[in-house]
Amino acid sequence: MRNIVLLLLALAGGYSPLATALAIYTEDWPPVSFHNSKGSADGMAVEVVRELKKRTGNQDAIEVLPWVRAYNHLLSEPNVLLFSVGRNTEREGKMTLIGPIALSSTDVYALRNQAAAMREMGDARRRLPTAAYRGSIFESTALAHGYAVSPTNDPLHSARMLLAGRVSLWVEGNIVVPQVLRQLGVADNSVERVATLDTLALYLAFSRGTPRPLVLAWEQALRDMKRDGSFQAIHKRWFPLSPPPLDVIRAGLEPQ
Repeated sequence: MRNIVLLLLALAGGYSPLATALAIYTEDWPPVSFHNSKGSADGMAVEVVRELKKRTGNQDAIEVLPWVRAYNHLLSEPNVLLFSVGRNTEREGKMTLIGPIALSSTDVYALRNQAAAMREMGDARRRLPTAAYRGSIFESTALAHGYAVSPTNDPLHSARMLLAGRVSLWVEGNIVVPQVLRQLGVADNSVERVATLDTLALYLAFSRGTPRPLVLAWEQALRDMKRDGSFQAIHKRWFPLSPPPLDVIRAGLEPQ
């Protein structure tokens, strides 16, 4: 049936975003995205994407996958949307990025009672074992800064390793650290920031081969959300102390 719709649209010289199915993936990275107690996708970015789906007429499901698996789909298949993806030069050559939908920083954390000593070590702390989420931009940023990274399965795993003393440092996005610690039942001040490695803008990422009209429809829907204030309302519910990013940028591969 979908092929018939595509054919009719092609013959008519038109295109609708509804004509292309999207595989929509996100990761378990609360509070940006996660599985809630009902087993459904939830989080700040999930709310944004659900509203974008309504505005573009998309009816495809949002699936929460391990990051490495979802990212491999993005790099190897057309018609894939993955969120939230940190923008950097390497990724701009592999995908089309629309956003930002959130802002974060890549920070280095230590146990609170060790943070001052870690700061005094300066660059020498890079030789210490450091946990970072495998395949994430936090792992690649830590490696680029010369840290001795021990890859982990997810941010919870990283935090557990730090709290148990199995690593000395933890590199992660600042917007998720409080939620990760709460999930583990420990106080937010159990860890302390030692350094900031980079600032990070988070985007929607469309894979190579995703039709240009579809990408542009999502871009326009995001512009409309930021123009009418609905994006800001969602952002404020989840991050009341952080200003929302109000610009809309299309970066990376030019969709065809």
